[in-house]
Amino acid sequence: MQGKVWKFGDNIDTDLIIAARYLNTSDASELAKHVMEDEDPEFVSKMSPGDIIVAGENFGCGSSREHAPIALKEAGVAAVIAPTFARIFYRNAFNMGLPIFELKESNEIKEGDTVRIDMEEGVIINVSQAKTYKFSPIPEFMQELVDAGGLIAFAKKEIAQKV
Repeated sequence: MQGKVWKFGDNIDTDLIIAARYLNTSDASELAKHVMEDEDPEFVSKMSPGDIIVAGENFGCGSSREHAPIALKEAGVAAVIAPTFARIFYRNAFNMGLPIFELKESNEIKEGDTVRIDMEEGVIINVSQAKTYKFSPIPEFMQELVDAGGLIAFAKKEIAQKV
């Protein structure tokens, strides 16, 4: 995958990803309209499908709401790169089919850069800066969740294969 980078700081919590005032719906397309609204009110109108968020430490902290990765994915965010993620967000992201990558050097990537992610090789290439970074490849079973579109889609596929 390859996309334009949008930068956010440390401790972006799930309420900044999708504010609690929008949690009266489970409609992913409605949630997507409000992604990152309280951090950058114009984010959804500026970004394009396939773009990538690069953030600081502890991305996805706060509540355990699954709405956050659902809204990011539905808005067209292809992936999130950060040095660390809150553990519950980490698991929820993979369960929803949103790939996330831990990269200690993420602060070197600038907003507007273009990055390419090779999940199998464990490489992030900053095309704009001609820099390459290694990360630990995603475990195979978690890659299968992303490829399937999330845990529910994966389970449906597994069940269908057994019938």
